[in-house]
This record gives sequence, structure tokens and C-alpha cells, in this order.
Amino acid sequence: MEKAMESGKSRLLRLTLMGGQARVFLCDTTRMAQQARDIHHASNTCSAAMGRMIAATAIMGANLKSEGDRITVTINGGGPAGPMCAVAGADGRVKVTIEHPEVELKLKPNGKLDVGGALGKDGQLTVMRSYGFGEPYIGRVNLVSGEIAEDFAMYYLESEQTPSLCALGTLVGEEILSAGGILIQAMPGCSEELLSALEIRAELFSAISQMLREMTLEEIVSGCFRGLEPDILEEIPLSLTCDCSREYIERVLLSMGEDEIRDMIEKQGGCEVSCHFCRKRYAFTGEELEGLIEAADGGERA
Repeated sequence: MEKAMESGKSRLLRLTLMGGQARVFLCDTTRMAQQARDIHHASNTCSAAMGRMIAATAIMGANLKSEGDRITVTINGGGPAGPMCAVAGADGRVKVTIEHPEVELKLKPNGKLDVGGALGKDGQLTVMRSYGFGEPYIGRVNLVSGEIAEDFAMYYLESEQTPSLCALGTLVGEEILSAGGILIQAMPGCSEELLSALEIRAELFSAISQMLREMTLEEIVSGCFRGLEPDILEEIPLSLTCDCSREYIERVLLSMGEDEIRDMIEKQGGCEVSCHFCRKRYAFTGEELEGLIEAADGGERA
């Protein structure tokens, strides 16, 4: 397990093709997918789902401009695994959670993990962009398959009017063997020559998880985009990092209202709260909860 965790850093490459006629985001998130599997004690199917979600959200995060910007992606398809949510920042930090990580399904007839069956497809993919000021932007699309890549491609097409090729993959064995994804978007004025070349090569990317197991990101770029003038503009380090804190959990508790907090004091003598993303537990005694109420009352009077 430790060997898999230390074998390589998760990272993302941002590049252009043929002088900016198309842009490409390519990421290896194997390490992050393994961490998510360990944190949530996830089944193979849910590990695959989180691995794909991490890659897709990291790619979206790479489009954010400012340090305080955040993107939150939720897939709620009505499947037995429940909703799945991931958050990414412009700094390459991502966190992910799934409601029922223990859910496991039979393999599909083609031998692949049934991610769409676990997540369901009777629902929506929701993307919320918050910029640290003003109201967040929220976009929603109906799920296509619950397999995630097709759903993100539909989001880009319907919500951002950008035709996109999106491929995501997580190769699961005793541990996460590889995970990552690729997003290719044609820019306005993209030539028919490039569009045709990308269409011909599209089938290559359906095996993105196998390529990531066998090749570096740079080798994938040079191999898959040979003759298309790939120009790597930026490398972004990625990490699975939760930014929860005791202070944040205190604000969550206060948002529940004084009556709810007093009910916990009377019935339980305190409470324990677990972060959905990192599973860290925060314990509060009855006296500490009383102190929260008093501090909030003091702040309101001030």
C-alpha cells in the first residue's frame, strides 16, 4: 500500500494543439484516488467512481483564476451509492466524498465496474463556482449515464456551449493501479483538419487508465498528439487535501440553531461530528457547546 502511495505525485498538464486551436487538460490522479479509497474504506466500484470524480473536478479547478475560487461538483443520480461530491480550488487541492462508499455491484457484461449503476442516472450533475465574492454561479445538467465522463462532456456542451471530449478512468485491483483523465476542447476557429484528427484519435482515450498505468503524462502527450503541435503550457501539482477545521465545524453547529444544540447537550451531553470528506472526528463536550452558544449570543449583542 505504501509503495502505491509514494510511487508518484498527482499532477495535471495544461497544453494547446496547433497554436491554440484546441486546449487539453491531462492529469494523473492515481495517488489521490488511492488516498480517497483508504479514507472512505471504499468498495472497488465506489473507488472507481471517486477516482473519476477527482480527475474531472481537478480539471475544472485548473480553469479557476484566483486563489480563493472554488468549484463544487455534485452527482446525484438516485443510485445505491448515494450522492457524490468533490471540491477543487485553483491551487490543485481536491476533496471528495460519497454517501455510501461500501456499495459494491456486479461487474457489467463487458467486465467493467458498474459505476453508472452505483451512482444512478436519474438525476443531475451540478457545478457550483464560488469566487469569494458575490453569488456563486450554478450550472446543472441531467445525467446521461452516471459513468461521469459522458456527464461532464454533456455539462460542457449544454452549460458552457463547448463541445468537449472527456475521458476518465480508474483501474482498480488490490489497490488503485492508475487513475486520471483527459479533457480536449476545440477553441473558436478550430480547423477541420484538427477536428478530424481528434475524431480519429478519440478511441485512444477510452483506454486512458491503461495509458496512465504504462506511460508518463509527457509520453501520452507525445504519443497521442504527434503531428498536432502539442505545446505544454503549465504543470499543476495536485493533492487530495481537506480544509476542514474545528472552527469550521463550530460554525456548522451554530448554523443548526440554539434549540438543536441545547437538545444535543440535554440528550447526549455533547456531540461528535465527522467531516464527510476526510472522516476526521471533532468531539464537543456539553460545556464546549454551551460556550459556543454564549460566544454567539455575545457576538450578536455586540
